[in-house]
Amino acid sequence: MPPITFRDDDFQAIDPQHDDPMVISVEIEDFAVRKTLVDPGSSVDILYWGTLRKLKILEEEIQQYSEPIVGFVGERVSTKGYVDLFTKFGTGMVTRTVKIRYLIVDAHTSYNILLGRPSLNTLGAVVSTYHLAMKFPSASGDIITVHVDQPTARRCYADSLRERPESPPRRAVNNVEKVPGEAEVDLDPRVSSEERVEPIESTEEFHFDEQRYTHVSRTLVKTPEMREVLQRNVDLFAWSAADMPGIDPRVASHKLSIFREARPVAQKRRKMGGEKREAARAEVQKLISAGFIKEATYTTWLANVVLVKKANGKWRMCTDYTNLNKACPKDTYPLPSIDRLVDGAAGHRVLNFLDAYSGYNQIPMFPPDKEKTAFITEEANFYYEVMPFGLKNAGATYQRLMDKVFCHLIGKCMEVYVDDMVVMSDSLEQHVKDLEEVLAAVRKYDMRLNPEKCVFGVAGGKFLGFMLTRRGIEANPDKCQAVVNMRSPSNIKEIQRLVGRLTALSRFMPKLAERIQPMLKLLKKAQKFVWDEACEQSFQSLKEYLSSPPVLQKPSKGKPLLVYLAISTNATSSSHDIYKKGNKR
Repeated sequence: MPPITFRDDDFQAIDPQHDDPMVISVEIEDFAVRKTLVDPGSSVDILYWGTLRKLKILEEEIQQYSEPIVGFVGERVSTKGYVDLFTKFGTGMVTRTVKIRYLIVDAHTSYNILLGRPSLNTLGAVVSTYHLAMKFPSASGDIITVHVDQPTARRCYADSLRERPESPPRRAVNNVEKVPGEAEVDLDPRVSSEERVEPIESTEEFHFDEQRYTHVSRTLVKTPEMREVLQRNVDLFAWSAADMPGIDPRVASHKLSIFREARPVAQKRRKMGGEKREAARAEVQKLISAGFIKEATYTTWLANVVLVKKANGKWRMCTDYTNLNKACPKDTYPLPSIDRLVDGAAGHRVLNFLDAYSGYNQIPMFPPDKEKTAFITEEANFYYEVMPFGLKNAGATYQRLMDKVFCHLIGKCMEVYVDDMVVMSDSLEQHVKDLEEVLAAVRKYDMRLNPEKCVFGVAGGKFLGFMLTRRGIEANPDKCQAVVNMRSPSNIKEIQRLVGRLTALSRFMPKLAERIQPMLKLLKKAQKFVWDEACEQSFQSLKEYLSSPPVLQKPSKGKPLLVYLAISTNATSSSHDIYKKGNKR
């Protein structure tokens, strides 16, 4: 185990005078679970029943466990069993995932999870309550630091001090019974390493009935106009594949347009281990139940399935369409400029983030091309009735559909990049009108939205790698922190990784090429790798700059735009500022 130490700069909370609990966020099953208490005095890891339900873990996965837990003053608390879950610690690219055995307890608490000595020992974690930080080694030996969310820790502690009635009366809210004073389970179902859109404002569940809900800003969840619009359009949300009518083939379908001279390729079946085989069988059954695939016979094109393990420990089934994609020409349909979309969506007061339910699978395959999507399984061969992931031009087909569906709204009150949609408004009144227009377009073309990944009426969020707020465009803090947490590169690969991360933040870093010139020289093949003092100074200056990156504003029509050119012996760069009366950025 590498040595772990704490320094003064490890303290990143807002108030140095504290005795606050260790409250962090972890990720379980693609959910970000906040209000996670780290308690080295506990001999078990506890998952509370309310949190378990929000994670949508089936009760069949709960294992029997009859031993009670002994509390602080000797009281015995019964358990409902245990469950093993993969839990991710850390943020951005610097994370570590371990399997933790949680005892399930049904109790009122201000926390969602309690992590005790078993999980801390599994991580090899060292906790400093003085620095409000926890450190543990990654798989590669680097030290990962997790900081406490001090405001949340104080709210949880204050909530835990409130007296609770022994038998609280139950009252119905939105057809869902709630217990007064019961702690809200703060889960964000949109967190995923693959998501390009994510809200940053706290939301509440808006329930259509006991089991169906979506997410609405806490400031708007009680607004009558918002509730009326959502209730009126409840049929536009899909809770299962059976709720999707699918796009009319006359509106959009995916054609392969295979080269005439291309010869069909039937791949030989590859062997899979027992665990992968079971995961593939379960996924195939889901696709059959949804009506997405049918059994194929006498196929000329045939592909293997590839099982890829996700960060949460589950398997994702992909199809190896390498041969089929090589035989298809590229669809050059233009994708929107990301910078233009981000500029258009920034600076608005209210934002909606929308997500289609299995968006690609809502588009049907062109009938003559269906059987060309055939793939191999242990039981039989199947082909897709709908557009699958992995095909060469699937993104272009989806963008073409979105441009057709929202043609009169894009650039006005909406921006769309493939399956990422954001609706922006400057006032709450206009927000309701814009939302009605967008939902009318969704209804016209029989699209369906994913209620669990839609968020309505928030003040800001992550969109295409940028933070959108009313103030302007901000750098994604996860990307900044990934650079700040990096150690000094020791080989070419690590420099390439660093340059890639910096390129994603280049819009916020003027004269970037000049700043990293000492490091870029090491990428030349004839150059021997020597990390010298100049490289280290450049690296540390970048870290210091990214600790507080600037906030950008989009160009304003009719206002002067000042362009600056910086030329050195190594690089040329430009930047622009918007001049405002009494204020210059």
